[in-house]
Amino acid sequence: MADNTPLIVEREDPLAIFQFGLELDGTLEGFFTECSGVGSEHDVIEQQAVKDGHAWIMKVPGIIKYQDITMKRGITSDMQIWEWRAAAEQGKMDVARKNASIIAYNRNFEEVARWNLYNAWPSKVSGPDFNSASSEFGIEEVTIVHEGFHREK
Repeated sequence: MADNTPLIVEREDPLAIFQFGLELDGTLEGFFTECSGVGSEHDVIEQQAVKDGHAWIMKVPGIIKYQDITMKRGITSDMQIWEWRAAAEQGKMDVARKNASIIAYNRNFEEVARWNLYNAWPSKVSGPDFNSASSEFGIEEVTIVHEGFHREK
């Protein structure tokens, strides 16, 4: 006899993300409109294995790699990102390396997700492309490298 009870599935809508914040050592340094590259991957090592006369390729995890994170925003008078990069350019890595957080906010500026980065530093900062015929905002971009992360929320 078939059970005709309707299947009830809990549903959670995807997060609606409006803007991203960047915290350095617990201090909010600014808001960004784009963020990409939050992720990790393993090298995969293929190893030949034989058991009971059967050979196959066993795949095992190798070195873990963390992706570089790129954040973009409209250029402002705020110099914090540029000063952070200057510390790395000058070889002051004890100053440049910081624990950082990327915070996703909804349209009400409520925190909806957070990724904590370890020993992060800016490997690249670039300013806007200039075109006086354009009415677009100037965009600055920072590329952040790090030694690991976890999603807290």
